[in-house]
Amino acid sequence: MDVFQYEFMQRAILAALAISLIAPMLGVFLVLRRQSLMADTLSHVSLFGVALGFFFNQNPTITTLLVVVIAAVVLEYLRTLYKTYSEISTAILMSGGLACALVLMSMSGGNSATSIQQYLFGSIITISIEQVILLFALLGIITVLYILFRRPMYVMTFDESTAHVDGLPIKWMSIAFNVITGVAIAVMIPIAGALLVSAIMILPASIGMRIGKSFTLVIFCSMFIGLLGVMTGLLSSFYLESPPGASITLVFILLFFITGLIRKILLGARKNARKSR
Repeated sequence: MDVFQYEFMQRAILAALAISLIAPMLGVFLVLRRQSLMADTLSHVSLFGVALGFFFNQNPTITTLLVVVIAAVVLEYLRTLYKTYSEISTAILMSGGLACALVLMSMSGGNSATSIQQYLFGSIITISIEQVILLFALLGIITVLYILFRRPMYVMTFDESTAHVDGLPIKWMSIAFNVITGVAIAVMIPIAGALLVSAIMILPASIGMRIGKSFTLVIFCSMFIGLLGVMTGLLSSFYLESPPGASITLVFILLFFITGLIRKILLGARKNARKSR
């Protein structure tokens, strides 16, 4: 295939492979914890980190990591402060991050505004080998943490009261999960785009939950769907010359409706089989 002849596509495919495995592992916990909007919030806040990097002529990835980690900690603090109205914390951070990003962009001039569009929608051309290495390092860290803390996270996700009784450090576990999610989002933004990276984390998990019958099966189904959707979307982006984040998201939405239709057909067939007995 012609696509493998280009070095930037080779790097993009490797990055997409790592993303397709990272996103579902975190996305399943986000969906089950009813924190889907947290991914969207951190992705919007990341724009402030990108704008900050351009403003001070620094590497946007580094400034984005710093901003997102701080935002993840603040988000957990606001969530505990407004327990009944948790959506307030997401609204505050999302609007504040976007406002700061717009102000810095206007102060930096037109060049930064042009450059930041690559981070808004993603770009397969700008992926560097350092970002690929960072993605695979992050994948390794998340995989090890998942193996070590799978059961405590499972308990905390479904029943925080039980987790507290068992002596689990709920607050610190939540902060650590938020920070890891924020770091993953910051690293994935160059290829997925800040506006759609949350969809790439949430949609595979949503599809996997409709297929899998157990928690472990949901994780593996989500990872398979993530791999299929990201790779298909990336290749579509190359041939259609469309933004990769948008292409990947559309593929996931299509897969969501296809799996829903198949599930409905199978359920209907089972009901008819029972009636005929």
